[in-house]
Amino acid sequence: MEFFLINLLNGLSYGLLLFMLSAGLTLIFSMLGVLNFAHASFYMLGAYLGYSFSGLWGYWYGLLIAPIITACLGMLVERFALRRLHVQGQLAELLFTFGLAYVMLEIVQLIWGKLAIPYRIPDALQGTLFTVYSSPFTIYRGFVAVLALAMLGLMYLVLGRTRIGLVIQAALTQPRMVEALGHNVPRIFMWIFGLGCGLAGLAGAVGGNLLVTEPGMAANVGSIIFVVIVLGGIGSLSGSFLASMLIALLQTFAVTSDLSLLDVFKPFLSAPLAADNVGTFGLSGLLNLRLSQMAPVLPFIILLLMLIWRPHGLFGTKSEVN
Repeated sequence: MEFFLINLLNGLSYGLLLFMLSAGLTLIFSMLGVLNFAHASFYMLGAYLGYSFSGLWGYWYGLLIAPIITACLGMLVERFALRRLHVQGQLAELLFTFGLAYVMLEIVQLIWGKLAIPYRIPDALQGTLFTVYSSPFTIYRGFVAVLALAMLGLMYLVLGRTRIGLVIQAALTQPRMVEALGHNVPRIFMWIFGLGCGLAGLAGAVGGNLLVTEPGMAANVGSIIFVVIVLGGIGSLSGSFLASMLIALLQTFAVTSDLSLLDVFKPFLSAPLAADNVGTFGLSGLLNLRLSQMAPVLPFIILLLMLIWRPHGLFGTKSEVN
């Protein structure tokens, strides 16, 4: 029971961090139709900016300034690059963001170096929030979870319950009508792209010290984020939320499990195969892999199965894929 409960809590907190990151990408795609390959790079930039400003003025200033700077940078990218490429189609936008990710990686390495930086959790958020039997659940994980839930609630209220949210949704489906009513649709899209990048920067500022802040963090988390949005359904915030929880819980339980694939599938295997020499190269050797070893690749296995069974994701629609 202790193993189950503490992994459940850790998985949920990690899933909320994944959602904080995937929500920005989902918002950008659902509103603008841009699949931003540089989204994880804004996450990385938010972590480095959070580290730098935390060292200058304290953690809370870093947490505030980092997403603002990444949001402003995102608005500049949309205004002076993506807006010009929009007439060329989604392929041109995708290739640009793909190249932008490499440029941002090189800039980060030039400024902060190629090694991991000591981005520490602030003293006020260190320690144990509560214990599950003998296993501690830290204050910082609880803080990340509360922040992600607050962000989810704020997005729901703004996009679904305010006049600004209604204008944004109308600009997506009827841009000419919205322009005729006096609203600047390109400016709305610029703000949406900036908001998505700002959410990625916020996830980096709170996740950089929970995980590891180093130049490879964008590549490590970027692939997981694309798994999340495809699994949940591209453009669906509710789908991204559910997929984030599923992927995080799956990886958390797998990493801490001592079971092998042979233990999992042993009831379904024949006795000779189950008793085979696991040191030989073959099916029995593959089944001897531990779930903890398989944890990094499990999300991609699920992605492949989802693409075969339901290509438009859990909450997506077929029209979003075509």
